[in-house]
Amino acid sequence: MQAAPNPAFRPLTEVSTWQRLRAAMRRFRTVSPLGTVALIAWILLFVIAIGAPILAPYPPNEADYGAVRQGPSAAHLLGTDNLGRDILSRIIHGARITLLVSVTSVFLGDAIGFVWGVISGFLGRRFDLFSQRVIDILMSFPSLILALMLLVVLGAGIETVIVAIASTQIPAATRITRSVVLSVREAMYVEAARSIGVNNLRLMVRHVAPQVAAPILVVATLHLGGAIFAESALSFLGLGIPPPAPSWGNMLGGVTAAAFKPPWWLVVFPGLAITLTIMAANLFGDALRDFLDPKLRQRID
Repeated sequence: MQAAPNPAFRPLTEVSTWQRLRAAMRRFRTVSPLGTVALIAWILLFVIAIGAPILAPYPPNEADYGAVRQGPSAAHLLGTDNLGRDILSRIIHGARITLLVSVTSVFLGDAIGFVWGVISGFLGRRFDLFSQRVIDILMSFPSLILALMLLVVLGAGIETVIVAIASTQIPAATRITRSVVLSVREAMYVEAARSIGVNNLRLMVRHVAPQVAAPILVVATLHLGGAIFAESALSFLGLGIPPPAPSWGNMLGGVTAAAFKPPWWLVVFPGLAITLTIMAANLFGDALRDFLDPKLRQRID
């Protein structure tokens, strides 16, 4: 008969994995305390977005015409808008749209830019020359103008907003990925793999692409702030998320269109949510860049 396993016994691999995780968390806190605060803020934002139906005190689109444009009070902590809808509830539910649009668009745009940059930088020659001219054309348009042009063609809607914002992320991701690939493809291990007959597809997938993962991850976190700003700006202009869906951008755009000088709580609280979220995304991106820097990691260790 086999002896019953000791519940206090843990395999060596499990202990090592936990120790590595703790060491990584400790190093991240050492590299950037502000980045740790930003990471916690983003985790809280995800929790708020997931639990929006539970955390919001009122339905986001429920109008109370007896409480139109009331300031912050015990019944409505952040006040109400022109239709009597609770501002706090709309901000909480708007976090869902913000996360959905920003995360999805950044993932889509940077993934396309990652693949494009790896292929362009590794193959080089005419394909690289042609693809870089296309990137130059895309980068000649300001990001917001390019997104507006795409939305005019595709129409308003959450799917088209995601596609429009993702398109603005592709050029920068492609350029950064290509610059890293140009140095990686000349490494000795790549030349050794090529000398033994490894084909280009396997070289790109197994030997080149993993070396570019860390830079593109940092770029993606930094692009989150830009995606949030783009979604808010498009919704503010009336070409983003169509009402009555709660979006931080259209909350600002609706009140400014209805009144030249709207009540302060209709502008301050949605604007503050946008500002803090973008700042948290940028701080986390800076911290992740420092965390993945091997020279800085060696000094900390």
